[in-house]
Amino acid sequence: MGRGDRRTKKGKITAGSYGISRPHVSPAKKKAAAKKAASK
Repeated sequence: MGRGDRRTKKGKITAGSYGISRPHVSPAKKKAAAKKAASK
């Protein structure tokens, strides 16, 4: 298990993909979360 293994976080980073081990937050969701945190 390492860089070539797409099931691990390191492998996902190398492959440039997202999934269970490397969740992906879209830029729109990130912006909404920041806006919500700023209003508190």
